[in-house]
Amino acid sequence: MSGHTDNEIVIKAPLDLVWDMTNDLESWPQLFSEYASVEIMKREGDTTTFRLTMHPDENGMVWSWVSERETDRTARTVWARRVETGPFAYMNIRWEYEETPDGTLMRWTQDFEMKPDAPVDDPGMTDHINRNSKIQMGLIRDKVEQRAREMERA
Repeated sequence: MSGHTDNEIVIKAPLDLVWDMTNDLESWPQLFSEYASVEIMKREGDTTTFRLTMHPDENGMVWSWVSERETDRTARTVWARRVETGPFAYMNIRWEYEETPDGTLMRWTQDFEMKPDAPVDDPGMTDHINRNSKIQMGLIRDKVEQRAREMERA
């Protein structure tokens, strides 16, 4: 079995601003509410290997893992995968950006499978990712739109 999620949001801001803010890994702790820190381990061309560390969960557990992320600005697409998979057998994420009349559509597609001994199964993680993606996308939208308004006034 495996899990799949597909979430999207329209951000009322130019594609270049959405791209720049969401692909500035060092700023992710300010952009996402769940990340405590990002450590860049290696950059090679458009590929970055980095460690993400989350804020402690409700049980005080701090989750951390290494991911690899490859950006393709021309195709307006980012591919990411967990290198240290933790409770996942695998986790692959695709970010897509598209200009629309209302702003920039940002879409996250995630494909994954949980390990048999993981604390949650595939359907449970699918539900968690879908709930959390909506929260994080809303936060990102608000921060990018605020920056766009500030740039218009400047």
